Amino acid sequence: MGRDMPSYRSVAKRGGDEFVEKGSRFIGVCAPVSGEEEAKAFVASVRGEHPGASHNVYAYRLRDGVCRYSDDGEPSGTAGAPAFEVLARREVVNAAVVITRYFGGTLLGAGGLVRAYAKASAMALDAAEVVEMRPWRAGAVAVPYALYEQAARLLGATGAKDITPDFGADVTVLFTLPEEDWGAMAEALRELTAGGAEPVRLRDFYA
Repeated sequence: MGRDMPSYRSVAKRGGDEFVEKGSRFIGVCAPVSGEEEAKAFVASVRGEHPGASHNVYAYRLRDGVCRYSDDGEPSGTAGAPAFEVLARREVVNAAVVITRYFGGTLLGAGGLVRAYAKASAMALDAAEVVEMRPWRAGAVAVPYALYEQAARLLGATGAKDITPDFGADVTVLFTLPEEDWGAMAEALRELTAGGAEPVRLRDFYA
């Protein structure tokens, strides 16, 4: 599964920052997105927050290889491309950034625009917190009552989180664990229960 679900870099949350350059106000906002429809919806929502803005430039980069950006009326290559380049340089995917500009009356020139949009994109990424997304697995294991406390301690020691017992004929312990630690955890549980306990995978996810 590790090859099927490799780690990747994205952002932890929606975040934003802004600055003023020669009278123009640049507001950068970045957010995690799961796919293109969510990216488009994010762009539309930010545009809706700034109906009077001169430009709402955007860029997004997805794990499936889809990459889009727009200058939204700025001179070609001076806005969307620099914003996208920040995402690419930091190897961030499943993230979208929108940079809103309120024109301040002074032209910045092509070089000035490139620098401003790259700066706004980088500030937005910093505010959204670039993180490493790792594959995790939710699982369950049934153990006798007599071994429940030992099993719970063992799970915690191997890196499991959200350890929750369900008391029935046996104790079914629900938990989440980094995918890379699953093998060691399963072997330790088998040893504890003399081969009687076999953890079951419920679902895979990223965290």
